[in-house]
Amino acid sequence: MNPALRRGIFSLLAYALLAPSAFAGESINLYSYRQPFLMKPLLDGFTKKTGIKVNMVYAKKGMLERIKAEGINTPADVVLASDIGRLNDMVLADVLAQTKSKELDSVIPANFRHPDGLWYALTSRARVIYASKKRTKKGEVLSYEDLTKLELKGRVCIRSGKNVYNISLLSSVIAHKGKEQAEKWLTGLKANLARKPQGNDRTQAKAIYEGVCDYGVVNTYYLGKMLTNDKKPEQKQWAASVRLIFPNQSGRGTHVNISGAGIIKHSKRKALAVKLIEYLTSDEAQKIYAEQNFEYPVKAGVALHPIVKAWGTFKADKISLSEVAKHRSEASKMMDRVHFDQ
Repeated sequence: MNPALRRGIFSLLAYALLAPSAFAGESINLYSYRQPFLMKPLLDGFTKKTGIKVNMVYAKKGMLERIKAEGINTPADVVLASDIGRLNDMVLADVLAQTKSKELDSVIPANFRHPDGLWYALTSRARVIYASKKRTKKGEVLSYEDLTKLELKGRVCIRSGKNVYNISLLSSVIAHKGKEQAEKWLTGLKANLARKPQGNDRTQAKAIYEGVCDYGVVNTYYLGKMLTNDKKPEQKQWAASVRLIFPNQSGRGTHVNISGAGIIKHSKRKALAVKLIEYLTSDEAQKIYAEQNFEYPVKAGVALHPIVKAWGTFKADKISLSEVAKHRSEASKMMDRVHFDQ
């Protein structure tokens, strides 16, 4: 064998052997909208595998403002958000870097990642309908559109129209049906509300249990959280009182939202940042997500939590979430225009 070629092969082998620990002892900074108790097992797993320490800053709100204020001097490398809205706000603010990763592109479906690699989904959850087991008939509501039926007047509960999950749902309706039809739907939904929009998604299950309403619009994973809440066992009763409906199965499919991550434009450690996001979409991390938070993995083939699996399979809306996000501003204005929360 040619000596130069032999040296080249040995160099490549040496690099391959060293690669897993090449970044050992280094650290990376994560800004997260997701709570520490959710992220700790994931970040511990990443550190154990790579030797890279993750310093996490958690904030319920204001993360984008902080990143913008820090500008070029930001210590942040990766930002993690719990919905498409916050990720899109960061895209519009131009604080995210274009990222190229063959691994991420092969693992994450195209509709669950930004076309320029500005963000990547890590998990998904469906925006579904809870129905009272006692006071509703199967087949009465099969779609989001059915929530506007005249016979449902005074029977629907929902959290604030300004909530990011409801803005995303309305944005998806606009994307599919146009502004005029979306506003007609929103007005019909408002007309059927049993009370002023309030609380969180668990509150809607509580209202159904208490007989305030018969239907509620919620995210899937809250059902799993309530069913396993030993600290607040009353939530198990709320969850047991409802059945889950995946809307629009004969049409466009059920609206899904995501948690996702992007690399900060001014990150000084972009190579490490890519490694972190790649780890978060690995089999190991996706399994932790599924077990901890009753969410759907974005990577195919990862086992669901048994509770989630028991809900059955469903047809998800395949529209690109980047396309849905384009309508968020109009959706917010529409909520104001119909006085949804009043």
